[in-house]
Amino acid sequence: MLDNIRIVLVNTSHSGNIGSAARAMKTMGIHDLVLVDPAELPDGRATAMAAGAVDVLANLRIVPTLSEAVADCGLVIGSSARSRTLEWPLLDPRQAGAQAIQEARQHKVAFVFGRERTGLTNDELQQCHYHVCIPANPQYSSLNLAMAVQTLCYEIRMHALAAEANVAEIDEEQVYPQQLELDRFYIHLEQTLRDITFLRPDHPGQVMGKLRRLFNRCRPDSQELNILRGILTAVQKGRRNT
Repeated sequence: MLDNIRIVLVNTSHSGNIGSAARAMKTMGIHDLVLVDPAELPDGRATAMAAGAVDVLANLRIVPTLSEAVADCGLVIGSSARSRTLEWPLLDPRQAGAQAIQEARQHKVAFVFGRERTGLTNDELQQCHYHVCIPANPQYSSLNLAMAVQTLCYEIRMHALAAEANVAEIDEEQVYPQQLELDRFYIHLEQTLRDITFLRPDHPGQVMGKLRRLFNRCRPDSQELNILRGILTAVQKGRRNT
């Protein structure tokens, strides 16, 4: 199950932090690391901070966008320390670890970490099914990137060990779509809403953000998503025939 866990670091500013995160991952048995548009490529500082986790660095992937990093994932959880205007389904680290291991039996699961100073943008967080917040001391909540990665990887590992000791039956009929399929659905949905003039051309993002939150909360499975895509296609055909 841990082989299906992916750590995604977005726009990391210091290569040493990449190495520290790799070390935190490997101590918990997680090896899949993806960097999104890092400000600095991994170098000698990353290798030094990785200590014995240089294999994680050697096998990491670098991609230009978050969408590409999570395209093959069925569950995406974004780390956020700030409250947002648009509320999103929120997990604590223990709940996030449990959810990740439950779904890692079936598909890839990504944990996304943002920039050291500013975290993830609202647009990036909207690409996540859930947000996770580490309940640190509110008087001193200064967690560096590697600390945050270590905390969540620990929770993931603890739930993986518990699952190995008590293997549960899997509902084979409920298969969730990969993130790439969801992205295509949201594009299809927005196109259809534009076709029927439901969206306001000057503020399409407000409605689409709320619809993303709705569907992320509902978590349609692959069959349900296909039904929704079929409905959108039928609406578009009906619109063209009128």
